[in-house]
Amino acid sequence: APSPEPRARVQMPAGDLGSLGWDDLEARIRGCEGCVLCKRRKQAVPGVGDREADWLFVGEGPGAEEDERGEPFVGQAGRLLDAMLATIDLRRGEDVYIANAVKCRPPNNRTPDAAELAACFPYLARQIELVRPRLIVALGRPAAQALLNEEVRIAASRRKLFDYKGIPVVITYHPAYLLRNLADKAKAWEDLCFARARMAELRNGET
Repeated sequence: APSPEPRARVQMPAGDLGSLGWDDLEARIRGCEGCVLCKRRKQAVPGVGDREADWLFVGEGPGAEEDERGEPFVGQAGRLLDAMLATIDLRRGEDVYIANAVKCRPPNNRTPDAAELAACFPYLARQIELVRPRLIVALGRPAAQALLNEEVRIAASRRKLFDYKGIPVVITYHPAYLLRNLADKAKAWEDLCFARARMAELRNGET
């Protein structure tokens, strides 16, 4: 599916999401009716993992299994993500938080459009504020474009550092894409190694 165009950033209302803690934020997400995706979902999918993690992985949106279970990355792409994490000595829930750019499943697993990304972005922004990660890994174009608010090409963005409000962002392929394009798995591994090296620098206090 074509990747959505960059959209105008939606600001969180003062005193609204910006004042919410985890439980209230997740309740707001689960009850959200802010875009058309709410009409066909079984449930919204807030996020999962260590709420004080150094690593934040941001995907695109829930698939069918995620919609059923209410947790991101639990299907085949989730199993691949777990394997990807293991290659850099990470495990789900241990210094890792996982969220999606949109919290409700797009029909037929299509790419979320610009309006849907914009409607959901305040939730992701608040999750980032609460987690306060040292580094963000954007999995796929919609996640990268939601964070950076600009057009992104994965091939041209790999092994580079981007910035979201002072937090370094590394961009790589979404696991669902890798399931269809096995030859790019090696590139994703290189991207994760790049991210691990950047994290080591951050932890060592290097610029």
